[in-house]
Amino acid sequence: MKRNIIALGGGGFSMEPENPALDHYILEQSFKKKPKICFLGTASGDSKDYIDRFYINFRKMDCRPSHLSLFMGHTHKIEDFILQQDIIYVGGGNTRNMLLLWREWGLDNVLKKAYYRGTVLSGLSAGAICWFEEGLTDSIPNQFNKLDCLGLLKGSYCPHFDGECERQNIYRDKIRKGEMKEGYACDDGVGLHFSNENLKAIISSRSNANAYKYNLENDVLHEKKIEPLRLIK
Repeated sequence: MKRNIIALGGGGFSMEPENPALDHYILEQSFKKKPKICFLGTASGDSKDYIDRFYINFRKMDCRPSHLSLFMGHTHKIEDFILQQDIIYVGGGNTRNMLLLWREWGLDNVLKKAYYRGTVLSGLSAGAICWFEEGLTDSIPNQFNKLDCLGLLKGSYCPHFDGECERQNIYRDKIRKGEMKEGYACDDGVGLHFSNENLKAIISSRSNANAYKYNLENDVLHEKKIEPLRLIK
């Protein structure tokens, strides 16, 4: 069974609704004619505006959109509902709060089960960080901290890399000091596609956005800028 995760540094319907390239790419990975795609807006407190924007955009596409709210739930059979989906799309927001709620509800284990059954996992920002062992998050105001995540993918992840210079410096410094694992960073509009936990493709909806890989060798940090496949519509 193929296992797929698409982790976006930023972009998609919530950041560039006029450019659906990344969202189309996510839908295509299910290889189904009309895939079921479920939005998890936990990190935003299940913001109604965020959920509405998800439906506005995905109802224009060849798919069957739905959402699961932990704040205003519509079913007590969460596992059954999630396991019926072809794609899970996790929105941005407060990663720390999201993971705490997922663990309280047991949704973290349900998502892992879905993943190993072939459900495509995807998302941006918090919805990208969560799949790795660690992520750099601003869940606490005015701070950037390491956060332990679900660990489906090895290493660490940093989103919004081109939007916040402070985030770049802190991520590099934490890896250099051994406070975070080696990993990847993505500019807004860039996504990493992992298949069976191996990096398969790097994609972008923008002309000048990139991904970066960080390795530490003999206490020296090495940065590799990676040119993505441009999906500009």
